[in-house]
Amino acid sequence: MEKAILVGLSSDALPIEERADERSLAELAALLETAGGVSVGTMLQRREKPEPGTFIGTGKVDELRRLLKEHECELALFDNALSPAQQRNLEERLDVRVMDRAGIILDIFASRAHTKEGRLQVELAQYRYLLPRLTGMWTHLVRQTASGASRIGTRGPGETQLETDRRHIRSKITKLEHELEKVRGVRTTQRRLREKNEKRTVALVGYTNAGKSSLLNALTDAGIQARGRLFDTLDTTTRRLRLPDGSEVLLSDTVGFIRKLPHQLVAAFKATLEELAFADVVLHVIDVANPDWQSQSEVCERLISELGAGSTPRLDVFNKCDLEPGAAPRGREDSVCVSSKTGEGLDALLSAITEKLALSATTVDGNIIRSDYAGSS
Repeated sequence: MEKAILVGLSSDALPIEERADERSLAELAALLETAGGVSVGTMLQRREKPEPGTFIGTGKVDELRRLLKEHECELALFDNALSPAQQRNLEERLDVRVMDRAGIILDIFASRAHTKEGRLQVELAQYRYLLPRLTGMWTHLVRQTASGASRIGTRGPGETQLETDRRHIRSKITKLEHELEKVRGVRTTQRRLREKNEKRTVALVGYTNAGKSSLLNALTDAGIQARGRLFDTLDTTTRRLRLPDGSEVLLSDTVGFIRKLPHQLVAAFKATLEELAFADVVLHVIDVANPDWQSQSEVCERLISELGAGSTPRLDVFNKCDLEPGAAPRGREDSVCVSSKTGEGLDALLSAITEKLALSATTVDGNIIRSDYAGSS
């Protein structure tokens, strides 16, 4: 396994959600393990504000270089987002590969996407992430003097090749965006067909590894492999679910959320994630066995709102209650405690879904008229 040193910066100058701490570094170590690497050391720095050139400052760069050499590492993995210039400067000074959290998440997504749609979305996100970082890959060819003339040993096709690569990637991005627009068109058609056939939809959302796939299996016998890994589900899975009143709905599993989810991924997966805004009910699955579940829940709440599903009727589903019986808040409105493993609370969840759907629609002469906040036209 590839060895790496994890680096994080906590600064009052950074937004709260962007600051690194022990919890986010532990999560970064899990991401690294998911990608096939192993953490052999961590460096958590606190300073007034990030250093523009290297993010962590010259002294910490020297300390990090010693750590990397001592542990024979070839990778420095940052919990914070690095600018292309900072990443390039750090690689030059450390003489190892440098990645940030966005880069490692994109790498994991690339290895997990199996459907055509999933691969298109990940590829688009990767190209958007790569484009501003191209210059660093051609540094040895594009250095120029103040007058604009190339230095000795740098003349030739370097600048031309860099511009060629940029044009190629921009062309690929445009092509992928068109492909995904077609996907969104197909999804819109499918959504209208569901509405015409009066098919209600329920969407599962939550932090990565919260147990969404396991819950889908428990409710519908979907037979999806749930291996307890970060980002194990990237491709949306939809199954029919029969409710206690005899009605049938469509239950969809979605990609998991995480702190500092790269904006390139959110934009690329818009075709998939926008389905949340059109769901009749959202089930927010929360892993109460995780000591950090409250913070994870807040991350999901923010992303749900950003995706336009903040006003969609929602149920908080506290999962894995068999592992931590007293962790979930009791008597909380619009919440259910369940265990996907033992089946505890599943009947109560089905009843709660039925009630939520009844509140979000009125039946007139057999036709379902959805509430405005259900997101339907």
